[in-house]
Amino acid sequence: MAGNAVIAPCVLLHKFKVDLNENCAKIISSMINIYKVRTYSVKKRYSKVNQEDFAKPASRGASFKKFFDSLPNILKAKDIRALAEAVVYARKKKKGVILMAGAHVIKCGLNPVLIELIKKKVITCICLNGAGIIHDFELAFQGKTSEDVAQNLQDGSFGMGKETAEFINLAAKEGVADGLGLGYAIASRIAGVKLPHKNLSLLYSAYKYNVPVCVHVAIGTDIIHQHPSFDASFTGEGSLRDFRKLTEQIIKIDRGGVVLNFGSAVVLPEVFLKALNLARNLGFSVKDFTTANFDMIYHYRPTQNVCLRPVMSGGKSYYIVGHHEIMLPLLAQAITEKL
Repeated sequence: MAGNAVIAPCVLLHKFKVDLNENCAKIISSMINIYKVRTYSVKKRYSKVNQEDFAKPASRGASFKKFFDSLPNILKAKDIRALAEAVVYARKKKKGVILMAGAHVIKCGLNPVLIELIKKKVITCICLNGAGIIHDFELAFQGKTSEDVAQNLQDGSFGMGKETAEFINLAAKEGVADGLGLGYAIASRIAGVKLPHKNLSLLYSAYKYNVPVCVHVAIGTDIIHQHPSFDASFTGEGSLRDFRKLTEQIIKIDRGGVVLNFGSAVVLPEVFLKALNLARNLGFSVKDFTTANFDMIYHYRPTQNVCLRPVMSGGKSYYIVGHHEIMLPLLAQAITEKL
């Protein structure tokens, strides 16, 4: 056995690793020669970021225009500029500018901003969900809104405010019975009675300045649906009339109009897509317009139904993430500066 010494396993493993590394090195060296890399001058390359697009330093006491112009011409700041220009272009060309808004926009104190855009004839149509008319009425009625849902849910008192349900449900019955859509049914009743804070009402201002209001309701989603005064037949009929009214307004965004969606993640994007389809089905060419969705996070339906699908045959779209109480006043002021 002396002439047949046993080689330890660890020695064999080491030799295997050495041979493997040498073979790999030979294969790699035969494939790659780092000295043959091709380069070019960076000066000839297209660069997406240029110093001309950089932000300008903050300056004390600057006007809004100077502040807005100081934003970098990059990404979302660039998008907001382009969107503001699209809205101003639509107004000058007398094209439609449709504002769709979830109720949170009203709850976070933005009615005065929207009312001013109505007065300036920027917004040509307003679309709300069922919660929007509730908060708008309560602001007109008492100058405050938005209850503590979690607290009131404990004893079943959530949404059981008497005046809100009685006013809106009666307005829906009477207005729809008179041939109005749901939006104008509520707006006309706000206009026709004494309410101490009527000037805060988005619906009242739209009615006053002859701007269509379209309200799209999902039965069972709103607090007033819990009350015995609620009649689904009038609300449903009024909401259907508003859907058809929205379709008529969508025809007016063809070739230069704008659709803005602030904070509606499901209902209004779905309604908008169907109304757009209906207009096209009836033979109207509705294309080459601009859409924009503003929300605090990315959502599937607004992405598809507001930003992507509607403009596939022509147009532009923007999706901007941010809090409404900041982004809407920023956009509104940018529009005002360009008017």
